[in-house]
Amino acid sequence: MKSSRLVSILLLLQTRGRMTAAQLAEELEVSVRTVYRDVEALSTAGVPLYGDAGHAGGYRLLDGYRTRLTGLTANEAQALFLAGAPEAAAELGLGSVLAAAQLKVRAALPTELRMHADRISGRFHLDAPGWYAEAEETPFLPQVAAAVWNSRVLRLAYRRWAEPTDVERRLEPYGLVLKAGRWYVVAGPGPRTYRVDQILELSLCDEEFVRPEGFDLGAYWTAYQRDFHDRLYRAEALVRLAPSVRLPRAVSERTDSRGWTVTRVPVESVDQAHGDFLRLGTDIEVLEPPELRERMARTIAELAERYGNSASPCGD
Repeated sequence: MKSSRLVSILLLLQTRGRMTAAQLAEELEVSVRTVYRDVEALSTAGVPLYGDAGHAGGYRLLDGYRTRLTGLTANEAQALFLAGAPEAAAELGLGSVLAAAQLKVRAALPTELRMHADRISGRFHLDAPGWYAEAEETPFLPQVAAAVWNSRVLRLAYRRWAEPTDVERRLEPYGLVLKAGRWYVVAGPGPRTYRVDQILELSLCDEEFVRPEGFDLGAYWTAYQRDFHDRLYRAEALVRLAPSVRLPRAVSERTDSRGWTVTRVPVESVDQAHGDFLRLGTDIEVLEPPELRERMARTIAELAERYGNSASPCGD
């Protein structure tokens, strides 16, 4: 809207000083011609704004002029809670709203605090997704977010890992969580946790629900993760590790004369541990359980036989 754009121009010039029409147009994602019209509208409204021609020219406010038009709208205030994750804000359709909110907050800061804020933003960056994971397609994320915000019931088709894989659910969505680049919706009854990228079809119902009194999304997620890990690591392996190797959730028992450490490691299953431990090559020896040690030995023997054969695999 034009009114919000005029405020944005005012705040940009207040916080950054001189800016060209091209810079303003790029920042606001409009044409240079639109910027000219907006600047003229501000001048007509009595804002002490003037422009300099030439290569080093641009628009600026009269020295000492400061506007107090820094009040946040409701959407901007909500978007500020996603300030550390701009990609997430963009996925939720709040990218431009977040930018406007940050600009208003920055304009309201005293000069010294604004300089500190600029130093922090220039030196620290949060990138939540993992390195090797492909970005999940979440086409229904905006609808889920709308249902969360407006306390509306969702009916959806959902794909899960257990049989039957495709099921229908009626959900009362309490909140959204972004974990390692993947979106989850926490919903009743239960509550239970669902992956947004596994939603196959979705309809937003007119029916409203009442969020449970005292429900704390952060506390629920912490407990959910703890329970997930407790269920995930149901077995244990005893291994010897080379001095350079460290494993998560491992408990060291003793170290031998070579610096190798006898360690207990929680594992999900023999299959999972077999694959994970093979990646460590000669830096690990499995001691227990016997079935895991035997399986590791068989795999290593097969590899030794395969690579010990000097004949070319492409030979006659």
